[in-house]
Amino acid sequence: MTIIRNCINMGASPIQTLREDAPMNQPRISPRVPLIAAVLGAAACLAFAAPARAQEKVLNLYSARHYQTDEALYTNFTKATGIRINRVEADDAGILARLKAEGAASPADVILLVDAARLWRGEQDGLFQPMKSAIVERRVPAQFRGADTGQGPQWIGISTRARVVVYDKARVKPEQVDTYEEIAAPALKGQVCIRSGSHPYNLSLFGSMLERLGPQRTEAWLKGVVDNLARPPRGGDTDQIRSVAAGECAVAVTNTYYFARLMQSGSAADRDLVARVGVVFPEQAGAGTHVNISGAAVARNAKNREAAQQFIEYLTGDDAQRMLADGNNEYPVVPGVRTENPALAALGRFKSETVPVARVGANTAAVQQMLDRVGFR
Repeated sequence: MTIIRNCINMGASPIQTLREDAPMNQPRISPRVPLIAAVLGAAACLAFAAPARAQEKVLNLYSARHYQTDEALYTNFTKATGIRINRVEADDAGILARLKAEGAASPADVILLVDAARLWRGEQDGLFQPMKSAIVERRVPAQFRGADTGQGPQWIGISTRARVVVYDKARVKPEQVDTYEEIAAPALKGQVCIRSGSHPYNLSLFGSMLERLGPQRTEAWLKGVVDNLARPPRGGDTDQIRSVAAGECAVAVTNTYYFARLMQSGSAADRDLVARVGVVFPEQAGAGTHVNISGAAVARNAKNREAAQQFIEYLTGDDAQRMLADGNNEYPVVPGVRTENPALAALGRFKSETVPVARVGANTAAVQQMLDRVGFR
């Protein structure tokens, strides 16, 4: 009975496990389920559950998105289609590792990841399958889709977030940091805070820089960033913003949704923090600000292929796009979708880069080698 209760296809509510990177306002789920036990348990109980659930439409979702606001997305999809969503949660790396371990026995139908580099890695590792959809092709720009070899892309973006610069308004002028390259300028020596260079959000930014600057200039820029650090890289994006407000450093890099979250916080201290720092969307006179994505893919061994495609197409609809933007302070990936998020409205409109995110992801290995050479931990 224990195996059956843990089965991904059993139970009235989605399964949630392996919470590795929950945001600051959400609890981590414990205890962790050992990977081998989870795999064996899922495989065994699927065999028990199949006859009982034969007539029920289900979708098995592996998600790296740990946002309570997404619950409404899943609820609305089920109401509209009658397809029940079972969910397993982990971070990007955990999901990719789990898919590899499960192999052909994996019950996963749809994969949601929160970084272009990890989506590209899943594609390279053969964990996804292509999806041909006229709806997706019409609504999602090619820049935010994986490479298409004729059978459709293996993943698509469902939302975007910009990588911006925050600065201490008392110490730095916005024109000093209105390009990414200026973060490495000698004038900012000892004044830069940033999270680990190997974190996916930074790897994607650096992969974009490699695409635009080429290898020599990019490595020199990374060395300059290291030389300008106020302290060793640590913490998440919100920690970098707090460090600027506290005077520990004068400049930091963050995704927009972290800053927007602080803007809308119920804490007076958070709002005071936001008032002490400024935000710049870099490269507005040039290539445009780097944007990363959350993305969706159909699992290679999906058993519910039709439901998987239906769900991904649903995520590109206007209502779902608005919920992604308004609920988690992200930007729609579909052009022209209007949102009602006051924090995003206050940040203003910006020009984003046009570098295909698939190429950004493909640059990850080369960027990591550069980081090792320049000592960017």
